[in-house]
Amino acid sequence: MSIKVLIVEDHADSLEILAIQLQALGYEVIEATTGEEGVGKAQVYHPEIIVMDLGLPGIDGIEATQRLKNNPQTTHIPVIAYTAWPEDKFRSEGERAGMSDFLTKPTTAYRFKSTIEKCLKARAN
Repeated sequence: MSIKVLIVEDHADSLEILAIQLQALGYEVIEATTGEEGVGKAQVYHPEIIVMDLGLPGIDGIEATQRLKNNPQTTHIPVIAYTAWPEDKFRSEGERAGMSDFLTKPTTAYRFKSTIEKCLKARAN
């Protein structure tokens, strides 16, 4: 069984590149382009992990994470912030929302894999 990763990213090029990277690492990828769509797909597809952009149209990644963490169906799913925003400006807000880790764009496939594995291991413990 492959690990399902939900990517919530509104920029088509970034979404495509990230999906290709994660698929090459052996993950099953589910895509969403808005915070609302991401919350809905998390409830339907039950991914093992979510990669969340912060600057999304409609509700941003912080609010989408809060909604996921307040829902008993999705509260257990680790959320990794993946954004071009400066980490020092969003890290504490993201942690309060329930984000498990933070990656700044761009990052390497290796860093993605190690961050995903770390978050999944932490969830299992």
